[in-house]
Amino acid sequence: MSDTIDHWLDGKPWTGQGTRRSPVFDPSTGATTAEVRLADATDVDTVVASARAAADEWRASSLSRRTAVLFDLRRILVERRDELAAVISAQHGKVRSDAAGEVQRGLEVVEFACGIPQLLKGGFTEQASTEVDVYSIRQPVGVTVGITPFNFPAMVPLWMCPVAIACGNAFILKPSERDPGAAMVLAQAWTDAGLPDGVFNVLHGDAEAVNGLLTHPDVDAVSFVGSTPIARHVYSTGTAAGKRVQALGGAKNHMIVLPDADLDAAADAAVSAGFGSAGERCMAISVVVAVDPVGDELVAAIAERTRAVRVGPGDDPDSEMGPVVTEAHRDRIVGYVDAGESDGVDVVVDGRGVHVDGRPGGFWIGPTLLDHVQVGQSVYTDEIFGPVLCVVRAATYDDAVALVRDNAYGNGVAIFTRDGGAARRFTFEVEAGMVGVNVPIPVPMAYYSFGGWGDSLFGDTHVHGPEGVHFYTRGKVVTERWADPSTRGPDLGFPTHT
Repeated sequence: MSDTIDHWLDGKPWTGQGTRRSPVFDPSTGATTAEVRLADATDVDTVVASARAAADEWRASSLSRRTAVLFDLRRILVERRDELAAVISAQHGKVRSDAAGEVQRGLEVVEFACGIPQLLKGGFTEQASTEVDVYSIRQPVGVTVGITPFNFPAMVPLWMCPVAIACGNAFILKPSERDPGAAMVLAQAWTDAGLPDGVFNVLHGDAEAVNGLLTHPDVDAVSFVGSTPIARHVYSTGTAAGKRVQALGGAKNHMIVLPDADLDAAADAAVSAGFGSAGERCMAISVVVAVDPVGDELVAAIAERTRAVRVGPGDDPDSEMGPVVTEAHRDRIVGYVDAGESDGVDVVVDGRGVHVDGRPGGFWIGPTLLDHVQVGQSVYTDEIFGPVLCVVRAATYDDAVALVRDNAYGNGVAIFTRDGGAARRFTFEVEAGMVGVNVPIPVPMAYYSFGGWGDSLFGDTHVHGPEGVHFYTRGKVVTERWADPSTRGPDLGFPTHT
């Protein structure tokens, strides 16, 4: 163990009052590389008070000043992208190229937020009534919180904080305690970009910190990404306390392959989207729906590619898939595969018991392919969040779409076909927030918004893009008259536009 990771308060590291700590692992070796401080209730109060004071000043800053900070932030993150990717890889376990891709997708939201003057423009109506003008504006909500997951320790915070801060809010980041290092790199970048102290703070912690933020009277809005049970808790607790809340939950993303599809392309996509980042993505493909008669041929193509995936540590450039984040999570994934096998599922490629030379203590599980999975089995119903790809057979297009419709989740979905009519019908009929046509992971660009349906989202506002601007601001409509009041007398009637 070589390090202690502090909180970040008022532009510098801060130890806080809490005495509890949590280990941070190198998933490729199993070794503890650091400890992160866990906040107590007093720490929550201190960080929120800092953000409250900073928000009151930051909201009065000019759009030009905010934009300058955002442009400097982008420059700094570009310069430090390799450092940030290395921290992600070391604590999460994903391979370096995957970590670099995460950083890039986060940078795209920073670039979007650089256009905040255009994004906050309101509307103006002259002479709405005689000598009366009406205009609309959007103003910051105040103190905002981001509670972010372990699987994207840089990208998901960057989906939130650039937009929130550009809109004039203060932002408190509560990252996952499993891989908190990326949050500290972001904090230093914000400070170096010239952001005033207290506008961006980092509070490490577990449920005590989360619940303290959700119920704190000086917190105005909360953004969350994580599992569905926790998303439901965050939404119900935060809204009950009067907060604006967007809580993104889990997923069970389906990829439908029609008989006319390019099966090589579909197999490539299934392996890439199923096993990238060891399947620890909310947009990972976890279910391939093979529509008759392509099942056997498709499974054979996926199996061939799955067996060729190189599993190894994230800092090895030859590695294609790294370990999962913790030993407990690895064991949980193995338990699902065991249960599926007991239920009669065909384990086509078995990743249990994989070994990596020189890293015997790592949290390893290889890519796993399960065929003839049935609706109702735990490997189908539950979000495994690991490198386990399930294949379900469907007789028809309608049967395949019904699987998506009947699933509790509605995050992302994909279809592979050469038929434009079938693709258009699918995008019209399917019930999910993000749809890919011959694209397995349809994560929107920064100038669109990210979010699902069903149990994948609690609240009605998606993340980043236009809906992110809407979430971090409140609308205000101003009606004004500058006519000489001496020319008018009292009128107790309801005002009309004449």
